[in-house]
Amino acid sequence: MLVDLFRAFTDPQSPFAMPIDGLVAPTITLLQQARAVGVPIIHTLVRYNNDAEAGVMGEKNPALRQLTADSPFAVVDDRFDPDGVDMIVDKKGASAFHGSILRGVLNSLDVDTVIVAGVSTSGCVRATVIDAIQLGLRPIVVQECTADRSEFAHELALVDIESRYGDVEPLEHVITELQRHDGDRKE
Repeated sequence: MLVDLFRAFTDPQSPFAMPIDGLVAPTITLLQQARAVGVPIIHTLVRYNNDAEAGVMGEKNPALRQLTADSPFAVVDDRFDPDGVDMIVDKKGASAFHGSILRGVLNSLDVDTVIVAGVSTSGCVRATVIDAIQLGLRPIVVQECTADRSEFAHELALVDIESRYGDVEPLEHVITELQRHDGDRKE
């Protein structure tokens, strides 16, 4: 699951742009491996149909109201879905589960574990991980595939996630587990 790796946060021209250079290559590697073993990929992004959907978050950060279906920034970054075939789930709040159909999608896919990458580690990634574990899912955050505006907030969020809400794992370990999962599936 890619949390908020859409143009609003990845395009330097966007008012929401984040420092993501360090996560691009590792995330592409993760996605290539997931696709190779048949793991479904879901992109979650913030998109609103109207100001009311933005609610208090839109009041706190009025720029969010720009993230409408017709916004050039409210689309998945092509680097992370070059063929345009991955699933996209719109969300209305920090957590990928808030105001979205994500839980239903995961249920229909019989998912019990979510591998999480994205931004911001201290915000939407952390909120998604907390909701995932509360819904009975096992969240795994890929350390190299997350970023934040602040390195301090990023590191603190990873420690918090690891200690209370999910597993923070290096990319190499996650790829090894994906390959093992594929091997188990074939036997």
